Amino acid sequence: MIEQQYIDLFTQFREELDAHSVKGMNRHRDAAFKTFQQIGFPTSKQEEYKHSNIVRTFDADLGLNLRNIPIPVNPYDAFKCDVPNLSTHLYFLINDRYYDRFQPTEKLPEGVFAGSLQRFSELYPVQFAAHYAQIADYSDNGVVAYNTMFAQDGFVVYVPKNVVLEKPLQLINVLRGGVDLSVNRRILIIAEENAQVKLLICDHTVDDIHFVVTQVTEVFTGASAQVDIYELEENSEKVTRLNNLFSEQKEHSNVVTSSITLHNGYTRNNYRFRLFGEHAEAHAGGLAICDKEQHIDNFAFLDHATPNCVSNELFKTVLNDQATGVFCGKILVEKNAQKTMAYQNNRNLLASDSAQMFSKPQLEIYADDVKCSHGLTTGQLDEEALFYMRARGIDKEEARLLLMVAFTRDVVDMIRIESLQERLTSLINKRFRGELMRCGNCNVCI
Repeated sequence: MIEQQYIDLFTQFREELDAHSVKGMNRHRDAAFKTFQQIGFPTSKQEEYKHSNIVRTFDADLGLNLRNIPIPVNPYDAFKCDVPNLSTHLYFLINDRYYDRFQPTEKLPEGVFAGSLQRFSELYPVQFAAHYAQIADYSDNGVVAYNTMFAQDGFVVYVPKNVVLEKPLQLINVLRGGVDLSVNRRILIIAEENAQVKLLICDHTVDDIHFVVTQVTEVFTGASAQVDIYELEENSEKVTRLNNLFSEQKEHSNVVTSSITLHNGYTRNNYRFRLFGEHAEAHAGGLAICDKEQHIDNFAFLDHATPNCVSNELFKTVLNDQATGVFCGKILVEKNAQKTMAYQNNRNLLASDSAQMFSKPQLEIYADDVKCSHGLTTGQLDEEALFYMRARGIDKEEARLLLMVAFTRDVVDMIRIESLQERLTSLINKRFRGELMRCGNCNVCI
């Protein structure tokens, strides 16, 4: 059994785990461990993982940095990941630890916290206890249980009531190590009533080794609060990234998430949104560009628990060579959730005959006064559009590139930071032209 090595590891090194973490995180380990023993990792026998063999990624000799040994890198010197014309508050996670040897000099508004999960638990014990591991449900998710067992630190954004962060936050996740590693990150976002925050998360790989990354993000959005989360993945082909995001929204709140995968190895994104306050809105977007033998799997579940809420899903995938893609979207409208408006759209472009895409849109509706729809298309480039462009003097390859860039545009348009939209458009163009293998702005990667 693949899980046994991790069960033994947890039992043997439990004291080290606790010693290098904090009480608030440690108190959740036993329950997660018990669940993990019972259900293990997801397998392809489960419908939601039919086309993504998650368990095989853990069948390897992976190290875990249980003793919190420092990684030799100064990310503030090595990484220059700024987007032109976008000024951000900058933070780093090295593998799964917050980098605190150099603190940003620019102060945040009064009461706002951005930084280490461990430090937050000490400074804000009440808020930490009320939110950490509260909506990240691992009862049927062995990856989340595994993460909860082994996570020792992470990143937190806490914005108190009525505070608006005008300047976006940027978190750069750096993967670095000398041996193949299991990395377990936690991210916690708390926006209280009327608060507003935008967070850009960038993933990068430095060393040419195998990483298996589990990431669990919990997002709590208070009444009339607004949260934007934009994730940009530019990892190496040796990275397996298993991302789980849980979002819970109160009345009149607004959440936008957008995950852009420009370069990866094997990626599984699980998104679970619950709208339990009236007039809440959730907008979930995703774009993946994959070639060679890369794999992308997006699973999105939106639960409308109360009336008068709005959700909108838009996921697009471009596949070339032998790449594979998966999309499974489910909208649940509960019995009392009248006046719901929920829209789901999945569009996929196959740029080669050997690429494969598997899609499964779903609606489960128990209310009778709703507006819900889903759309799905998978195919190749429009030959008529290609002919039209070539008739106007554009060569075939350039016409293909322009059409593929245009195909991605509406996902990019979901992002509510204009300068980031412009940067992503440029990166997408470079990706299609074969000029982008890793982030071009990181000194380590040049």
